[in-house]
Amino acid sequence: MTFEFKCATCGETHKGMPSFGSDKPSSYYELPEAEREERCECGADACVIDKKWFFVRGCIEIPVHGQKEPFIWGVWVSLSEDSFIKWKAVFDKDKRSHIGPLFGWLNTWLQPYPDTRNLKTMVHLRDHGTRPYIELEPTEHPLAVEQREGISEERVAQLYSMILHS
Repeated sequence: MTFEFKCATCGETHKGMPSFGSDKPSSYYELPEAEREERCECGADACVIDKKWFFVRGCIEIPVHGQKEPFIWGVWVSLSEDSFIKWKAVFDKDKRSHIGPLFGWLNTWLQPYPDTRNLKTMVHLRDHGTRPYIELEPTEHPLAVEQREGISEERVAQLYSMILHS
């Protein structure tokens, strides 16, 4: 059975588990717009700023109580140059889950939460071209708590409304 919920804001019934994400790391948006093209090399899964700041895209998966499919935040994580080199060396490989995990800092602010930038993470590479799983350090930050403990279907609807209707 497909997950669906009625949005409290618009009254529509939405089908499928929603997911939200950022196209670029927060550090990209902090640069003056006129300088971004010259200073950044960004693709769908990696971004390098000034040839010294390295970011990769991954997924924070939040279990949803009573559902098989998680709620997913598409996020960016900063890596050290050494970790980025390891990531890049296996990016196009079918089997890569044996590399890491790699330490990183979250570089996406997920607006429904207190500032999420610079939360400590572990980047777990996955096989078959699947974006990395991002594990948050187990702190009391609300996002980390939700990743550990899961959320209700009502919370999914609340997040959806906050993102699309705020």
